[in-house]
Amino acid sequence: MNTQDKLVLGGREFTSRFILGSGKYSLDLIQAAVQYAGAEMITLAVRRANTAQRENILDYIPQGVTLLPNTSGARNAQEAVHIARLARELGCGDFIKIEIMRDSKYLLPDNQETIRATETLAGEGFVVLPYMYPDLNVARDLCRAGAAAVMPLGAPIGSNKGLVTGEFIQILIDEIELPVIVDAGIGRPSQACRAMEMGAAAVMANTALATAGDLPRMAAAFRQAVQAGRLAYRAGLGRVLARGASSSDPLTGFLRD
Repeated sequence: MNTQDKLVLGGREFTSRFILGSGKYSLDLIQAAVQYAGAEMITLAVRRANTAQRENILDYIPQGVTLLPNTSGARNAQEAVHIARLARELGCGDFIKIEIMRDSKYLLPDNQETIRATETLAGEGFVVLPYMYPDLNVARDLCRAGAAAVMPLGAPIGSNKGLVTGEFIQILIDEIELPVIVDAGIGRPSQACRAMEMGAAAVMANTALATAGDLPRMAAAFRQAVQAGRLAYRAGLGRVLARGASSSDPLTGFLRD
């Protein structure tokens, strides 16, 4: 891994480009993500950090890992802002992932409310990473609102369907200057690799690891896939022919009659 090729968010440098979501969390999952996948950032729902129950997700996350609290459960900008402020009061830091969903079936983000929440929280000094449906105009509005990155969904949350919205994500990568972090739907290391080959700055996954048969091996596979995809992107992918074939060996022509 090239330790000089770092992801920079909110002035903080990250060597790893794999982020662990914590929708399905356990001690084994977090340990595997940190040890085998190299995760340096882990999301958490504020309701899990602010619980009267004995189990607290903050007890699972090692020192040195950046917390990315999310506003899961928010139905509008006002609720998201309230949750973000609560996360800061709980000591979770200034990073915040905006999640605003009125749709309870497909859990698709409300882009317009997300823009409003981003503008408010960025103005209060938060490092805002908004979860959004990949739309170029929305991404540009989020840039203007002060987002530190955009986090378009690859597919519905928890579906493991991969880059269903890949063509639209590619437009964001090509057209905006902020880091594009692919969030939701990544189900296989090959899909993570493809996202990185496209030029994504990072990928987030949770269900793919949490439901794997061998968690440590799957975590290691994601680490290698993310690294390979990033390396391929930086190397410059080879051309794709529209039709026909092109010999890779100049001597082939001598075999013709």
